[in-house]
Amino acid sequence: MEGIVVRRVIPSDNSCLFNAVGYVMDHDKHRAPELRQVIAATVASDPRKYNQAFLGKSNVEYCGWILNPEKWGGAIELAILSEYYGREIAAYDIQTTRCDLYGQDRNYRERVMLIYDGLHYDALAMSPFEGAPEEFDQTIFTVDNGRSIGHVEGLTLNLVRDAQSEWTNC
Repeated sequence: MEGIVVRRVIPSDNSCLFNAVGYVMDHDKHRAPELRQVIAATVASDPRKYNQAFLGKSNVEYCGWILNPEKWGGAIELAILSEYYGREIAAYDIQTTRCDLYGQDRNYRERVMLIYDGLHYDALAMSPFEGAPEEFDQTIFTVDNGRSIGHVEGLTLNLVRDAQSEWTNC
């Protein structure tokens, strides 16, 4: 698909990570309750892996905590959601332009992208043109043998650098 990479704004309601993942995976910005349940079930199912040292709280306490819609998600949740969907999740940090890639060690054949400003996650998509309706968005990209998604990566980095420039000029 040719076009431009666009930032699809997700509401700032403390569930932005979950709703951004819902959008890039399923074109649904209202997946937070379901995805919080997925994470809690995953964590509860493996208390040895998801222990107090890993989670920063007990397994049971974390499960209750992540189900609270006022609580934010981060790296732990992105790693679990990458495995749940069987796709890499690239999270671009506006402040540093760094890309944290979740699931890269699993050789998944597809990748989705998010953008993060230190407090908030939005979704990234390929759109055929500026202002195109969201139903035309491509949000899932094939990962090649070089572990790249081709020219989309360059377009995404340009968008992230532009966002960083705007962020630092605020």
